[in-house]
Amino acid sequence: MQMNISQLRPRILVDVSKIDMSTTILGYKTSAPIMVGPTAMHKLAHPEGEVLTAKAAAACDVIMGLSFSSTCTIEEVASSCNAVRFFQLYVYKQREISALMVKRAEMNGFKAILLTADTPKLGRREADIKNKMIAPQLKNFEGLFSTEVEDSGGSNLEAYASKTLDPSFAWKDIAWLRSITKLPILIKGVLTREDAIKAVEVGVEGIIVSNHGARQLDYVPATISALEEVVLAVKGRIPVLFDGGIRRGTDVFKALALGAQAVLIGRPVVYGLAAKGEYGVKRVINMLKDELELTMALSGCPTLSDITKNHVRTQLDNRYCRM
Repeated sequence: MQMNISQLRPRILVDVSKIDMSTTILGYKTSAPIMVGPTAMHKLAHPEGEVLTAKAAAACDVIMGLSFSSTCTIEEVASSCNAVRFFQLYVYKQREISALMVKRAEMNGFKAILLTADTPKLGRREADIKNKMIAPQLKNFEGLFSTEVEDSGGSNLEAYASKTLDPSFAWKDIAWLRSITKLPILIKGVLTREDAIKAVEVGVEGIIVSNHGARQLDYVPATISALEEVVLAVKGRIPVLFDGGIRRGTDVFKALALGAQAVLIGRPVVYGLAAKGEYGVKRVINMLKDELELTMALSGCPTLSDITKNHVRTQLDNRYCRM
């Protein structure tokens, strides 16, 4: 988070005896502007996988994004606890499979679709190739197709993605997605003003600024560097969420100051799940909430609406100052 934001600019002598971090995302109330991002295959971190992640998110009163590549079924996660959840979607060459997953999510009470749009093909994940990564069989797809594919000496996951992902999916196909669901659609993977404007034009309900954990394409910007460009392009017409690099409450604060409505956390959740199961995920979320609350207090921001661009200084601002 250090590439774009060099300094915070706190205000003093503000009454911060009461800090309110609560907000709404797509109209759904949540205790803080923090979401659990959709990350794949949680059973690689813990035997009970996404079910424990869902319970932890519910206990912390935050929204969870469930990965299309979950190792627990949509139904298992939905029945694990009562909470607001969004469903992440990849579009496969066999579109009827993606359509079926959307219908199952809708039937099981998920409230939005997070369309991952930056993966027409899987990026070159050299660690997976070196380690000969083997994708586990995903329970959501049992009886539909197998994840067992030839890996040609490299990553089984890469071979699986090449077999399944639809590289032809384009802006015009948002209409197809609209035709199969009544749920609001957020596009995940936006990094430029051009794509932000296009997303508004096709009528989606939100944007997620994301570089897919920096695993898709070398030399793309850190998401914090792209955030303000996207926010300025959107001009408040739809919500902008932020995904990538959140490790501290100060990181959450920076993203909010640059115009994000909320942030998604990925790797830290998986780390917590691997270390301590449900308790570990709750600790990760609560640590971020505690740190955000403290940052708001020390910055003179009793509510989220008090956090503005004036509370951060970017490298671009520093150049203007020197000029």
